[in-house]
Amino acid sequence: MRHRKSTLRLKYKPQHSRMMERNLVTSLLLYESIRTTQIRAKVIIPWVDRLVTVAKTKPAALAIRRINAVVTDKNACRKIIEVLKDRYATRSSGMTRMIPVGARKGDGAKMVDLMLIDANTGAVEPHPSAGAEEGRKNQGRKGATSSKAK
Repeated sequence: MRHRKSTLRLKYKPQHSRMMERNLVTSLLLYESIRTTQIRAKVIIPWVDRLVTVAKTKPAALAIRRINAVVTDKNACRKIIEVLKDRYATRSSGMTRMIPVGARKGDGAKMVDLMLIDANTGAVEPHPSAGAEEGRKNQGRKGATSSKAK
């Protein structure tokens, strides 16, 4: 029975679950934003908080060993030690943000964008081309009003 067990788990074999969690954590640390299911995101959020806390509190050599035991890419470890440790120096937790994006087309699973929060501004910087897309939204669609057609 699973009574009073509050830890979230993925419904895979233990080895597969652990490797999937490690890969998701590594991807989030490298790219600072990933799209995944809501359950998977909830499972890896504590992992990210723990890794950044280890980098902040432990000596460098010990922190590197502990982080490398979890992440699957050495560049992710380097990024935690050099970038994220300083970025989240004043935060004790809450280093990620989940933004719901709807349901997956095939099976209807709830999808979210999981991203790291920038401690200086409270949000991740928007992509520079995000504003440029708004001007081109209606071009090329049938029935869209255009200034040339008038």
